[in-house]
Amino acid sequence: MLFWLADFSSSIGAFNVFRYLTFRTAGATATGLAFVFFFGPTIIGFLKIKQGRGQPIREDGPATHLLTKKGTPTMGGLMILSGFLFSALLWMNWTNPFVWIVLLVTVSFGAIGFYDDFLKVTKQSHAGFSGKARLAIEFVIAALAAYLISRYTINPPGAPTLSTSLAFPVLKDALVNLGVFYVAFGALVIVGAGNAVNLTDGLDGLAIVPVMVASATFALIAYLSGNFVFATYLQIQFVPGTGELAVLCGAMIGAGLGFLWYNAPPAQIFMGDTGSLALGGMLGTIAVVTKHEIVFAIVGGIFVLEALSVIIQVASFKLTGKRVFKMAPIHHHFEKLGWTEPQVVIRFWIIAVVLALVGLSTLKLR
Repeated sequence: MLFWLADFSSSIGAFNVFRYLTFRTAGATATGLAFVFFFGPTIIGFLKIKQGRGQPIREDGPATHLLTKKGTPTMGGLMILSGFLFSALLWMNWTNPFVWIVLLVTVSFGAIGFYDDFLKVTKQSHAGFSGKARLAIEFVIAALAAYLISRYTINPPGAPTLSTSLAFPVLKDALVNLGVFYVAFGALVIVGAGNAVNLTDGLDGLAIVPVMVASATFALIAYLSGNFVFATYLQIQFVPGTGELAVLCGAMIGAGLGFLWYNAPPAQIFMGDTGSLALGGMLGTIAVVTKHEIVFAIVGGIFVLEALSVIIQVASFKLTGKRVFKMAPIHHHFEKLGWTEPQVVIRFWIIAVVLALVGLSTLKLR
């Protein structure tokens, strides 16, 4: 909404600052942080009253979890999403179609996660929403988003198939037109991202920091991809309109920082599926819009690793009856090896930062 103040810049020159993406991204970050920081205690208190015994803890997990995490409320994603949405709606350009597509996926995935969390809390069981039904709904939403992205992506001269193409990092002007398969590919990226972040959310602070690191990385990528001069200089795909997604990334970083204040060990609240599905879906959608899906696999390598560990564990047990890891997702494997929870979390944070730097390096390596 504040973006519209720029229309009055001819009368009040200071209002021209609202045209600048950098200013609005910084404003969105500060607003998201302030909202979650100040309203966090109220939300936590409300969820404690409503949830009673809190999120059920896996009995087959590390023994310390039953002692330290039992009774902690979940659905902390409501804190993140409320701060994110308030900040994003306040600072973004409402006429940009890409921001609404990202918000559609974020809110929809958050609603799915909320229902899953609600079932787990009320039933005091890990058996929440039917896995098949949940994935089916996620794919429908993600496919709609991918279709809308292809419709609103402008095909610049010299790249007539950009709207349905997959771009490759490092390789200059390397595009593969997926044609009718683009929607399925985009949906797979978005759903995969949502569920990968969901699997990562298992320790205090483990998921939110890599999410913020990835958000910061894609804030820069979105800004560069949406700027013709920078995109041309770096020889990356120019996608008009993607710069506005930097504002959403800024809002997510701010809301994430506010949440981390309360989620830092020992956590006062868990993110839950409400947050993890929404955040992953948001990042996956931004990756599809900016044509940096492969780079997202690098930047979000922690999420990929967590998801692969579960896939490998399940496949190995079904095929051979043996487990590859002591426990999956892989962060629990390291706990079983004797790493303390802070060691696992902080080391994964470090890896997330390194992977983000590797992902950013692909912008110049052409």
